[in-house]
Amino acid sequence: MFGQLLKFNLLLIAFFTMLGLACSTDEAIGSDSVEPERKISPGTAIRYLALGDSYTAGTGIDTLQSFPRQLQQALARELNRGVTVQVVAKAGWRTDNLINALEEQTLEDTYDLVTLLTGVNNQFQNRPFSQYEDEFSTLLNRALDLAGDSPERVAVISIPDYSYTPFGQNLGFENISEEIDVYNNFAKGVTEQNGILFVDITDISRNGLEDTSLVAKDNLHLSEKAYQMFLDRIVPTVISKLKD
Repeated sequence: MFGQLLKFNLLLIAFFTMLGLACSTDEAIGSDSVEPERKISPGTAIRYLALGDSYTAGTGIDTLQSFPRQLQQALARELNRGVTVQVVAKAGWRTDNLINALEEQTLEDTYDLVTLLTGVNNQFQNRPFSQYEDEFSTLLNRALDLAGDSPERVAVISIPDYSYTPFGQNLGFENISEEIDVYNNFAKGVTEQNGILFVDITDISRNGLEDTSLVAKDNLHLSEKAYQMFLDRIVPTVISKLKD
């Protein structure tokens, strides 16, 4: 990993200061929230649960333009259905923070769609990779359980590469991209072994230095435009699954 750097603590403080916070929400487009069901019945709202960290919370932009909110709107539009979204995500959360948060949240018994994007803070904080291996698997199983044990209703999204941002360039850490690849390769392997969709969006984030419009104003997170590009890869497959 990176080893001990004299400036690490100061940079870590700056990192979390810039990350900010995001709250869990439960709102609907087009209809009221409904009680959990195993299948999506005609006329009921699609229940969507988004799990993650700052990238799911939409830190650095208007949270209404975060990818879960954009996905909510896209599903409502494409399927002509009401869509509720509950976001369990906060800036700075590692995999263990997300696990703990799920224990404390009031959740439905089942959701029609669950997305999971986690791990960047494990990497940034130089946590043992074995922790991620164990806890990502725990979170994947939890996501599957919340999707009613239906793998086709879960989507895992790869970790963006923050080294392709102005803030990331100033960190002075080497091998960020290589380490993120290790995290993503593990997540992809476990995800696909369980028959779950893995959506690789890391290459989009790696255009952040050439196309600055992909980076939020905090010079660290992703922009509304970048999240819209996520949806171009997520929506077609998700819609086909929700129509089944």
